[in-house]
Order: sequence, then structure tokens, then C-alpha cells
Amino acid sequence: MPVKDIQSKDKSIANMDESQKAFEKRTTKKKSLGADDNKKIVTADATAAEDLASAGAQEAIELYKGLLIKYPHYDRNDQVLYQLSRAYEEVGKVEKAMGILNRLVKEYPNSRHIDEAQFRRAEYFFTRKKYLDSEEAYQAVIDFGISSAFYDLALYKQGWAFFKQDLYEEALNDFIGLLDYKISIGYDFEQINDKIERKRIEDTYRVISLSFSYLGGPQEVIAYFEKNGPRQYEASIYSHLGEYYLTKRRYADAAGAYNAYVERNPLNKVSPHFHIRVIEIYLKGGFPKLVVDSKKNFSTTYGLRANYWTFFDITSYPDVILFLKSNLIDLANHYHALYQNKRLRKFTKENFAEAARWYREFLDSFPEDKQAPGINFQLAELLLENKNFRDAALEYERTSYNYEAHEKSSEAGYAAVFAYREYLKQVDQSQRNIIKHEIIRSSLRFGEVYPKHKKAPAVLVAATDDLYAIRDYEMAITIGRRVIEKYPNIETKYIRSSWLIVAHASFDLTLYVEAEKAYSQVLKLTDKKHKERSKLIENLAASIYKQGEQARKLQDHRAAANHFLRVASVTPSSKIRPTAEYDAAAALISLKDWTQAANVLEGFRKRYPKNKLQADVTKKLAIVYKEDKKLLLAAAEFERIEKETKDDGLRREALQQAAELYEKADATDKALSIYTRYVKYFPKPIEFSLEMRSKIANIYKLKKQKKLYVKQLQLIVAIDLRAGKERSDRTRFLAANASLVLAEPSVRRFKSVKLVKP
Repeated sequence: MPVKDIQSKDKSIANMDESQKAFEKRTTKKKSLGADDNKKIVTADATAAEDLASAGAQEAIELYKGLLIKYPHYDRNDQVLYQLSRAYEEVGKVEKAMGILNRLVKEYPNSRHIDEAQFRRAEYFFTRKKYLDSEEAYQAVIDFGISSAFYDLALYKQGWAFFKQDLYEEALNDFIGLLDYKISIGYDFEQINDKIERKRIEDTYRVISLSFSYLGGPQEVIAYFEKNGPRQYEASIYSHLGEYYLTKRRYADAAGAYNAYVERNPLNKVSPHFHIRVIEIYLKGGFPKLVVDSKKNFSTTYGLRANYWTFFDITSYPDVILFLKSNLIDLANHYHALYQNKRLRKFTKENFAEAARWYREFLDSFPEDKQAPGINFQLAELLLENKNFRDAALEYERTSYNYEAHEKSSEAGYAAVFAYREYLKQVDQSQRNIIKHEIIRSSLRFGEVYPKHKKAPAVLVAATDDLYAIRDYEMAITIGRRVIEKYPNIETKYIRSSWLIVAHASFDLTLYVEAEKAYSQVLKLTDKKHKERSKLIENLAASIYKQGEQARKLQDHRAAANHFLRVASVTPSSKIRPTAEYDAAAALISLKDWTQAANVLEGFRKRYPKNKLQADVTKKLAIVYKEDKKLLLAAAEFERIEKETKDDGLRREALQQAAELYEKADATDKALSIYTRYVKYFPKPIEFSLEMRSKIANIYKLKKQKKLYVKQLQLIVAIDLRAGKERSDRTRFLAANASLVLAEPSVRRFKSVKLVKP
């Protein structure tokens, strides 16, 4: 059963929006047993009693009652009682209908309507939550066996009756019994075309999942089938339980359900797909370690040499093999990434071994796969990173020469030469000569197979490269310049290679002026479409930038600013340009060159709107404008700071600065707006909030907006009164002042009243 089939089969659970309460209500509602339900009801013979059924319901009731009185010993009175009960139901007299059904059951236990009568009684009891009574009535139907048209419905509803009483084991017996019955009459659960029947089966699986969940989960499933024997649909029980848990985001339980089945049935045909589902569940739940552990288990259990495939035809499981391939690659890449993580250095050895294991497992299992060359290359990279240079060189050569041409072919050939050179550094003196020959062999093969490769000239100009590889930079510069000067007519690519060595070595020696000149020469010899050109531009930019850093270290801020700005003029497309311009602005600020600093910062803002330094640019612009007495611009920047930061302390400070600057610039409306935002966003600390409200009040006072002025004063008094432990001398002072102002009208009225002698 492929995973996609599991997901499709279980989507009624996995994608379920229906709540459990709604589910129970829908699946346990009273079943309609109307006259048109021809599949369930066995009609009576064409007797006089049946003729009466064609009359109106109320009229029929009287006629049926009269018939029973007139002919108390009529041999078909069971049919009369049956029709009478239906007539009572039709007119809504359910209790009378039940009385008639009870009489029918008691007096005519052998009636051909007895199973329907018992079922209708059971439904009556069930809908009234008389589950014990409904149990007995459903059981009476079940006792008739499969000959009853109501057998499967009775099993299903009796299961629900037990479920409603928390008798989950008894409920399971009925629900499992229903599935057993379906199997016995030839149902194929995978090929049910009847939508209603499919829904009934899905609902049965769901309530089984609920029951096992309430009983304790997968271990209860195991115990149940150990006690009651295995079932051919057992896998579906586990998968539905797993999918049920998944809808509840109980990821560990969901995976546990699938794992429980796999552990007990390791050689079942669905086990690989269940294992895949476990991995998907852990992925969905966000459990990376469990994902990795499960993938390792899967790859070991279903690897091409695993015991599983001695029992199954591997060609019949293309989806499992495809997943295995993906798994092996994922595991190798995962452990390779862990190996590269510097924070996990103490696990370097283990992670290296795991990564190498899974790379080799893939290559051994799928040597002809189209991904094999790329995987082989990654294995070689891992070995190189771990300084297993000899093994790395061999894997690079295998990657380069043992497959048909691929995107890593030439790169691997060059890397093999490099790995051999690195290996030379490790070997004892007695082995050096042997390894040098290996280097020569690999280099010649590389030159022969890839003569047009951009690295071929560099391999042949070995002396300069060797010197740089051992970090003898001074000698590398000397030899590089000698090649340039002595062999001016050799192919340009060799000249370029030599300049490149000079540039790199000069940079590494912090001779940045020389490095800049050399990188400039390399760029002149580099085609504009060359894929390395952008890197060279970055190197040139870095050389100029480093000169700025040196000047800054010497406190020569003007020279530093000029160098930083030169990055933009010489290498406008370089990645370091934003940093250089930012540092140039910082240098200009140190020089208090506010105008030029503002120009640089404004340019930075326009050119690099998404740069991570934008927030700092805003802060710097705010200071620059403030120092340059451009109050409105400075205030706007402080507003921007407040909007860009999540630091509440910084937001409060920025809003306060913005408001005060607007006040100084006589932009009182803007100041009022900012103060208002301040108290809205930061009602606490109360002391600061009241300070801002005091300023708001003063602005309203200046604007002669008396009502708003008074309202703010009242708020100051009220907030201070409710401040509790946050009250301070300052809040009391502000509140007292506000109270005095608010009291002035009353004082004036008091003073205006003249005293009169009694």
C-alpha cells in the first residue's frame, strides 16, 4: 500500500474538519425506516391489513385497532401490529408506537417483522440515551444473524451504545465484528464504489480509532488482536489510528501507531510505506532528530541488501526505492552539514563517519543513477574537508573519469590535483617522491581530458601555485612578477594567473595598495562575462576597503572616508560597497562633516532599501540632522526610528526626541501627534506617560483648545490616582498642578461670592 494510497484512504480522517461531537451526532442519529426504505423493510403480504395501510394514518390507526379488537386471534395480527406501530409513528405518537412494538415483540416472537421491530425499539432507546435497553434490543437483532437485513446496522449501533457507556472493549467487538462481516460477504475495502457504504466503513474505522485511543493507544491494538486473532484489515486499524492522532497533532502517538504495526509485522507488504508515513509525520510535527533516526532505520531496513527484499520483489516497489534514494541523499547531506557545523566540533568524527557511510551506501546501491556523479563529488568534498586527501583524490578522479560527462567532471579532475598536492603536505619524506609522481600523473590527465578548462593553465604553472599553496606569499609574489615581466608574450591566461597570485598574496600580506594594483590588472585581462569576474571585483573592492580600515586605525578619518568612498567609484557593483559607504559616513561624522555625512547616508538609504544597516542609517541621520540644526528632518528620522525598532525603550526615546524637535521647530501639530502616539503606545511607565500628557495639555493650552486641555488635566489626575505603587513624587507633582488648574474656576466663583451679614 503506497503512502499516497494510505493518505488517500485515510483522508476522511487526515483532512477532517468534523468535530468528534458532530461525528457522534451524525453517525448515531436514528436510522430512517420509512415505507420507501425497500432495502431494509420486508413488506407484508397483500392482505386486508395491508389494504388498510393505504388509508390516511389516523383513519388507519382506528381501523387497525378495530381489527385487533374484532379479530383478536387473527393469525396475521403481527402484521396488523406492525402496521399500527408505523401509523402511530407517522402521526408522531412515538410512545404509542413503542407500546405496540413491545406488544409485537412479546406476543409474536416469531413474526417475520420481529428483527425490524427490535431494531426500531433499539433506536428508540438509543435516542433517549437508554443505552442498556438499546443494547438488549440491538443484540436481539444481532442474534438473528446475517439473515436479518438489519444485522450490520445493529452491530454498528450496538457498538455505539457500548461506546456511549465508555465500554470501549465491548464497542470494539461490535465494530470489529462489523468489519469481519463485511469481509465475509466479499467486501474489498480498497474498492468500495458505494459512497454511502464507503462512508459507513470510514466512520467505523474512525470510531475504532477513538476507542483504541481512549483505551491507551497502539499497545491496546496489539493486545486486542493478540487476544482475538489477527485480521486481514489490521494494517488499516493501525493506519487510521495513526491518522486520527495526526489530526490531534499528537505526532509521537501517530508515529507510534504506525511503528507498532511495523515492529510486529516487519515483513508485511505495507511495512515500508508505514515506515515512510512515520517519517512524514515526524517531518510534519517538526521533530528533526526523530526524522533522521527514522530515515536511518528505514535505509537500513529497506536498503537494497536488506533481508526484506529476500521476501519481496524489489521491482514491485518503485516508490519505496525512490524514497530510499532520497533518504540516502538526505542522510548524507544532513551529516555532512553537521560535520561542517563548527559548533559541533566534538562530534566531528561521528558526523564524518555517518556522512561517508550514507554517501557510499548510495554509490554502492545506485552506481548507474544519474545522481551518482554528484553524490560521488560530495563524498570527495567530505573527504577533502576531513583532510583525507589521498581518499579524496581517488574519489575526485572516480567522479571525473568513471562517469559520462557531467557538470562536475572537470571540477573533480582539477580537485583531484589539488587533493594530491594537499596530501603531499601530510606524507613522510620517504613518500614524497611517490606522491609528486601522482600529482604529475593527475595533472597531465587533467590537462589532456580538459584542455580548455579555465584551471588547466594554473595547473601547468605549478611553481607559482605551489608557492602560494604553502603560504610563502612573498616568494609567490616574486615568482609571479617574474613570470609577468619575463614572459610577456605567453598566453594571456598565464599572465592573468600570475597577476592573480600576486594579488592574492599581496592581500594576504596586508599590502593592500599592491593588491589593488594587481587585482586591477587581473580585471583588465578578464572577460566581462567571465564567471570569476564578480569575485575579482569583490577582491579589488576589499583591497580598497582594507586601505580605508588601515587609515581609520591610524585615526586619519579623512583618508579613511576617501578610501571607503573609492569603493563605490572603482567597484560600483561590489557587495562590500554598502558597508564601505556606511563606514565612510561614520568617518565623516567623526570629522563633524555633517553635510557630506548626510549626503552619503541619504544615498545609502535610496540605494540599499533592504540593507540590514538601514536602521543604523536612520539613527545616524537623526543625529546628523540634529547636529546640523535641521530640526524637522531630524524629527522625521526619530519618527522613523520608532517605526523601525521593536525595542520599546528605544521607541519611547525616539518619540520623545521627535516631539521635542517638532516643538523646537514650532511644528506644534506634529509635536501633538507624536506626544499622543507616545501615551497611546506607552501608558507605562506612568511617570513618563504623565510627563507626555503634561506636554499635550500645554500644547492644547497654547492652541486655546480649552476642552481638550481640561480633559488632559483630568486624565493626569485620574491616572495618578490609579497608579498605585507606580506613583512617584513626580506623578504627584504633575497631578497636583493639574488639580490646581482644574480648581481655578471654582476658586474664582468662590471669591466672587460676597459675604452677607445674617
